[in-house]
Amino acid sequence: MTLTLYRLEGCPFCELVVDRLNELDITFESIWVEGLHSKRDEVKRVSGQRAVPVLVDETRGVTMAESERILEYLDTSYEN
Repeated sequence: MTLTLYRLEGCPFCELVVDRLNELDITFESIWVEGLHSKRDEVKRVSGQRAVPVLVDETRGVTMAESERILEYLDTSYEN
């Protein structure tokens, strides 16, 4: 399983996703992004927008933004 989370230091929405990933004992890679939206070109390339968090699940071919959607996806896809 290859999960990548684009996140911003101090972002409470990002931390919600990190907490859930840890609760589910899911290994993931963090990619830290710049504070300025204008400097988030990699996030834009991957997801079509510059907001974080963005989760990329390479195994399942899923890329999504918005913490609530990500949490729901993790719960339905990875919770035992």
